[in-house]
Amino acid sequence: MISTHGYVAADPELGKPDTGGQVVYVLELANRFSRLGSTVDLVTRQFEDQPEEDVVNENFKVVRIPFGGKKFIRKEDMHDHLSKFVTNFLADARTKGKQYDIVYSHYWDAGFAGQKIAEELDIPHIHTPHSLGWWKKNNMGTSMKPEEMEKNYRFEERIKKEFFVFQMCNHVIATTEPQTELLIDKYDVLERRISVVPPGMDEGRFSPVRFEDLKSLRKKYSFKDHDVLVVGRMAKNKGHDLLFESFPTLKKLVPDARLFAAIGSDDSEQDKKGVDELKKLAAKLGIEEDVVWRPYIPDNELADHYRCGSVFSMSSRYEPFGMVAIEAMACGTPSVVTVHGGLKDVIDFGSQALFADPNRPIEYGTMLAIPMLYENVRKEISIEGARFARRVFGWTGIAKRILKIFESHIQVTTMNIHKNSRF
Repeated sequence: MISTHGYVAADPELGKPDTGGQVVYVLELANRFSRLGSTVDLVTRQFEDQPEEDVVNENFKVVRIPFGGKKFIRKEDMHDHLSKFVTNFLADARTKGKQYDIVYSHYWDAGFAGQKIAEELDIPHIHTPHSLGWWKKNNMGTSMKPEEMEKNYRFEERIKKEFFVFQMCNHVIATTEPQTELLIDKYDVLERRISVVPPGMDEGRFSPVRFEDLKSLRKKYSFKDHDVLVVGRMAKNKGHDLLFESFPTLKKLVPDARLFAAIGSDDSEQDKKGVDELKKLAAKLGIEEDVVWRPYIPDNELADHYRCGSVFSMSSRYEPFGMVAIEAMACGTPSVVTVHGGLKDVIDFGSQALFADPNRPIEYGTMLAIPMLYENVRKEISIEGARFARRVFGWTGIAKRILKIFESHIQVTTMNIHKNSRF
């Protein structure tokens, strides 16, 4: 498995730059693959003072390859250094006598490197995009000039490399049906070379609690009965500003509603700047007294925070999937998700969750209010949402589905090797 950007570790510091849902995804899958009997090297970049490897268990290691110097490199700039990564990885693997059956890469940067590695080793390459450059570029809005957007996000280079990866790899594992449609329409990927497997969630960690326990947790973490919880990175696509703009509508319907905002992290200047802008927006909207700021939630407290929210909000401008909402649902918290993403296509509206367009603040604010105003709706969404999340998105089931894809491609490659060896 290859995931080059961010802080990938056995115990990652979630919330650091480029370290969020994708890191959780690759670690959970690697863990489940190892539990199911596969031997896994999760390969990433070595920088700062990170060790060469983390031994997670007998079957699973995080392996770090140095390239691009000692400083953090944001994912948008990673492609400048990928050739060095490929060279260093292959030299390391051959020196240590390692043999692999398959390459499974994540995001376009690792996908580009993974294709080169798979070709060198003559083994199959499976790729999960996580997000698509075409989609992100066309959903950024008009707040940024094209030249500024290109400088910050380097979409032209990204989309070219994505096209190369999707055309050359053996198979693409998309996380949603809309992502599949974009792969076909915008990247010319053959439909038969795509499978849809959604992300998973840790069903052991994320589960509901009894009402008596919930009251104790709310007291412990200073939640009140009508608090909307939002958890996420400080990024424009997450639509935190859209949630704030919808809050006056919620306040009209539920006067004691508050926003519990666990947004960004304390150690990022970019996050601090973004939070400051949100605070100015809250003051402009007259809701500054209704926002409780919590910059960072320790990972071991995340499930309890999900449980404490009266409603969980995911108001993204665009969202390939949105695992935070699935985790909140699994904890029994009624969730309102964006219509701009894949999750809305798999949930039963009104039974498992609610969805709305965050670009329409009255609509979105009203959806936030419904579980607070109608107890029967809240109970229905709480119970059915949790059952749905566990049944469909538990990591072990997701890992088994992906392993079947691996096995089919390993078998085909083995057959081709035997056939070609006769000539």
